[in-house]
Amino acid sequence: MSIQVISFNCLLKNKAGLVISSTFNRDVLNTSEGHNVLHGLALGLQNLTKGERRSIALSAEEAYGLYEPKKIILYPRSKLPRHLRAGEFISITGKSGMLRTYKVVEFHANMASLDGNHPLAGQDLIFEIETLDVRDATHEEVAESTNTVTTQVFH
Repeated sequence: MSIQVISFNCLLKNKAGLVISSTFNRDVLNTSEGHNVLHGLALGLQNLTKGERRSIALSAEEAYGLYEPKKIILYPRSKLPRHLRAGEFISITGKSGMLRTYKVVEFHANMASLDGNHPLAGQDLIFEIETLDVRDATHEEVAESTNTVTTQVFH
């Protein structure tokens, strides 16, 4: 299977048809190998041709996963910046040393509720793709690439 470099416009909608975002993605390396956050999207982008339009529907499980209430944590307010407001995002390094992003849900007396779910978790998504350019990737591009569709975050 060849690995492609794709440039495309993407209109992201939820299942009800509400537009979530619109993006232009230039020279994105697409491979369906391995386990990826958007593996279903990578599969749907296989074998595109220039000028092709394609609608790729992903269930919540195939996209950013189901919404998990256990990913809401209580965190000491004293360890958060004073200017932080509900609805904003913050990255926190956990005990394991891994950096995670949370959305501030609510402030309590001495604690804050932080949501570690992806903002699109629990949503079935539809990616409306219009291919602007497509070609086979070179060996150098495959070896050096960090701009793959499977690691790119659509929001």
